Amino acid sequence: MLVYVLFVIGFVLLIYGANWLVDGSTSVAKKFNISNAVIGLTVVSFGTSAPELAVNVIASISGNNDIAIGNVVGSNIANVFFILGICAVIAPLVVHRYTVWMEIPISLFAALLLGAIINDSLFDSGDTNIISRMDGIIFLMCFTFFMLYAIWISRRTKEEADVPEVNLPVWKSVGLIIIGLVGLVLGGKWIVDGAVEIATQLGMSQAVIGLTIVAIGTSLPELAASAVAVYKGNTDLAIGNVIGSNIFNTFWILGISSTISPMPYNGGEQVSIILNIIASLVLFIFLFVGRRHMLQRWQGVVFGIAYAAYLTFLVMQDKG
Repeated sequence: MLVYVLFVIGFVLLIYGANWLVDGSTSVAKKFNISNAVIGLTVVSFGTSAPELAVNVIASISGNNDIAIGNVVGSNIANVFFILGICAVIAPLVVHRYTVWMEIPISLFAALLLGAIINDSLFDSGDTNIISRMDGIIFLMCFTFFMLYAIWISRRTKEEADVPEVNLPVWKSVGLIIIGLVGLVLGGKWIVDGAVEIATQLGMSQAVIGLTIVAIGTSLPELAASAVAVYKGNTDLAIGNVIGSNIFNTFWILGISSTISPMPYNGGEQVSIILNIIASLVLFIFLFVGRRHMLQRWQGVVFGIAYAAYLTFLVMQDKG
């Protein structure tokens, strides 16, 4: 029973830990007169991906690779079908042309690259699939190029990022950073331990738990940030946050995780790997169906139905 309680508390610690880390880091950055654009690209972006990173690093170190890989792939699918589906139903999402022609294709490339890297047995004579340290370095190199692009685009568009308004004493900022990091570590460990226990008790695979419960839980910061952005009328920020998160998840989080410890993959969740690719492809196509460069309400409903069908398929397949 304690494991289940800690599992739930772990998600709370992850979300609050990420918020405290962002607030403390943002306050320190502002004291050094760092612009909102740079803070948004670094502190805020890294902060919203901190839950996935914490879970993945701990899962990778402890050898629970199905949870780690499932968390990233599941989060990416949830970001597009679940979060963008909800946001589009709230209000149609107008998408900036740079997001359409650059960031969504980069997200699609990341999904394709993951699909190729994770299926070694399809491209060589071996019978094992693994995200190796070299693969992790490739992901991190791609992430570096993406960050350079993000810096370039922020200077070109001259748009200020949506950054929390915090002005705290240095001691309090440092305290929030430390508490936030502790919350992320503890929350990540309790979630991984709980996911393993739940999978064992329910007779489900760790991969399915990672693709569903863990993935949705660690995507809550993106859901909150995107829903608030839509409510405020900043729809471009909402979709940019989701696409940026998907790129971070693949290049940064899997890159860090596999560099720390190579991640063997049993190949049992190919449907999710393929759906991760399809999600970015369908999103791109939808932006040219009906009203150009806009995700409409009916498309959001389609995304929601697709995600519900996907979850149902995962559970039924695992039980079967």
